[in-house]
Amino acid sequence: MKKLLRNPSKVTHSHQYSALQPNSSKPRPDSVPAGHFPVYVGLDQDTTEKFIVNAELLHHPLFIELLHRSEQEYGYAQRGVLRIPVDVVVFERVLESVKHGEGCSCLDELLGQSVSCR
Repeated sequence: MKKLLRNPSKVTHSHQYSALQPNSSKPRPDSVPAGHFPVYVGLDQDTTEKFIVNAELLHHPLFIELLHRSEQEYGYAQRGVLRIPVDVVVFERVLESVKHGEGCSCLDELLGQSVSCR
């Protein structure tokens, strides 16, 4: 160790090290693509799953209804990632319905429940 301290040029000119810099060309595994946002979906901590959702969904009536449910459950003061308090299977049905352009306009209709929708 003393030899290294006396002659630091041996360390600084070494070809056996690489600078510890983040590689900006590789996306982080937890990064979210542009135009998307993360959503945690589930009724409790044990069944919560993370989804990466296209921001265009924010204008869809089914997703707006999910946002209303989130607001009722957590309020507007919720911090961090958006949480939606529905079963994961229900959320996946919403995504499939939107993807295939099905005409369902409310969650109850999508689930086949006999509740009249707005």
